[in-house]
Amino acid sequence: MSNTALFSDIKNLSPALRQEVENFVESLKVKYSKKPVLTKREFGYGKGKVVISSDFDEIPDEFKEYI
Repeated sequence: MSNTALFSDIKNLSPALRQEVENFVESLKVKYSKKPVLTKREFGYGKGKVVISSDFDEIPDEFKEYI
């Protein structure tokens, strides 16, 4: 669809529908204009958030026959 045809179709819409088209276009502009902002990573930020049990390396009895 050409720009002229698109403009013509939008022009022929009711005012309420034109407003919806305008809102949609604004939402697309916001969605695709954002660029990721890289922040400096803080050392130790995840400390204490992951816990490994003391028996992590032990093999359960059910699997010992496969070793």
